[in-house]
Amino acid sequence: MNDLDIASKELLTVRDFIRWGASRFAENNLCFGHGTDNAWDEAVQLVLHSLHLPPESGTEVLDARLTSVERKLVTVVLATRIKERIPAAYLNGVAWFAGLQFKSDERALIPRSPIAELIENGFAPWIDSSRIGRVLELCTGGGCIGIATAFHLPESRVDISDVSEAALDLARTNIDSHGVEDRVFAYQSDLFSSLPEDAAYDLIVSNPPYVDSSDFSKMPAEFHHEPVIALEAGDDGLELVHRILQDAAQRLTDHGVLIVEVGNSDLALTRALPNVPFTWLEFSRGGHGVFMLTKEQLEAHFPQR
Repeated sequence: MNDLDIASKELLTVRDFIRWGASRFAENNLCFGHGTDNAWDEAVQLVLHSLHLPPESGTEVLDARLTSVERKLVTVVLATRIKERIPAAYLNGVAWFAGLQFKSDERALIPRSPIAELIENGFAPWIDSSRIGRVLELCTGGGCIGIATAFHLPESRVDISDVSEAALDLARTNIDSHGVEDRVFAYQSDLFSSLPEDAAYDLIVSNPPYVDSSDFSKMPAEFHHEPVIALEAGDDGLELVHRILQDAAQRLTDHGVLIVEVGNSDLALTRALPNVPFTWLEFSRGGHGVFMLTKEQLEAHFPQR
């Protein structure tokens, strides 16, 4: 009898399966970088979702006994996480971002940006939220940043764009599920190329692909389930970032601001552009590599071609 047969027959309670899953995850050196950062939380997420229990379930559910059908189901989900290295968000079909639940699948990157903290705080103290009327999110993927911004800034109108029509189909599903279709509008566009010509934005925000080719080849298997186009961005990881910097100013209002996440490519960016006065934002919940520039700064350092 193999481990899976033993688990489906001998484990009885929610607590048993969470403990067994966490132990097996640690034993098999899984990578946790898509919403959780440890084996226990990953097991909790998968077990509770498989049993249709809310993520905020209290300790009273831990000693609930599973039926034989439930035991087999949970065992298969945990085993799939181990064998195929599929991130939990793709197995569950949902991810959480800025306090909101989003549909998540392999059409788009799993949401995990520290920009969520900015959104929840209304972009304070960096921007006066009362001056944010129209927002653009570039490289939106499943739409989480733009939709969450619309939710937390209810007076705003948000345009979201992506070059991938498949990702935009997912984003449109999330727009509908959050009931913001009257304020969030999706465009298939290679960055700024196919956006409304007369649109000027108070805020442009983006979590574009920023992993360099070398790092991408070394990433754990979990990341290779995500779209390559959403992660890898050339030899230095900055292929799209340079394009955003070059063209953002002409799409901003006079008081407009650009916020972009570049993650571990932050050092490459500062080396490439040592004279640009990037403001690197700080986060109380962790995260790094997110910069801010004003329209005035962009015009001074990236004159129009």
